[in-house]
Amino acid sequence: MSLPKERIDVLLVEQGYYESREKAKAAIMAGLVYANNEPIEKAGMKIPRDAELKVKGSVHPYVGRGGLKLEKAIRHFGLDMNQLVMLDIGSSTGGFTDCALQHGASHVYAIDVGYNQLDWSLRNDERVTVMERTNFRYVTPEDLLGPVPNFASIDVSFISLRIILPPLLALLQKPADIVALIKPQFEAGRDKVGKSGVVRDWKVHKDVLQTMLHFSSQLGLTLKGLTFSPITGGEGNIEFLAHWRLEAPGAAQPENDKASLELDALAEEVAKEAAHTFTGNSS
Repeated sequence: MSLPKERIDVLLVEQGYYESREKAKAAIMAGLVYANNEPIEKAGMKIPRDAELKVKGSVHPYVGRGGLKLEKAIRHFGLDMNQLVMLDIGSSTGGFTDCALQHGASHVYAIDVGYNQLDWSLRNDERVTVMERTNFRYVTPEDLLGPVPNFASIDVSFISLRIILPPLLALLQKPADIVALIKPQFEAGRDKVGKSGVVRDWKVHKDVLQTMLHFSSQLGLTLKGLTFSPITGGEGNIEFLAHWRLEAPGAAQPENDKASLELDALAEEVAKEAAHTFTGNSS
């Protein structure tokens, strides 16, 4: 099934090429924009959401496409990154790290189990502590040889957030904020994931979100917002962005029946919205 079409100027903004549709339109009129190697002449032209976009003389604003995910979280959740100390869990090439620094973070711990992935520009940035070949599950406060973090981003693969979140809580200075990618392909049971590694059923997305929201609530995290990632993950998987607050001791409110129902309703609403956006189908 082909992805639904969207206006080219809207896609250019969503994918981080321009800050506004007006700037995107100006670039289109100047003949700078190509979709699947074909020049685009009209800002209102609709193209498939998975079309390959190219802009002459333009590069993405971050060293990795992951930065676009954090950028949406910052805008959508109204986050102020100024002077924050961040744990970037699953830093990879450094898209999240780069985005955080560009938005005012004072220091980032770039943590990844892999090696030699972080962009060279970030390796040489004194605001970045590179922690490669590091399994986050075993990181202790003593391993963080710098300022105490009060913000965390999580973009990990082949592992559940249910394994990442518990050890994270001991590393953060409270109150703290957490932005995490919820990836259904790594949270749903194997019987829910297609042969190509893609979860296509929005109802599975809903179930995964509901399970994760209740799990995080039981850990003492307060959900502040939920949306979907502006770009798909590997193999075209729809992914989701959650914003949690780790409150100061005694400030968190225990989940009651009303709050539980509200979490379930929000999960369903966001899962449907994501399905409609990326596939045109939420039934």
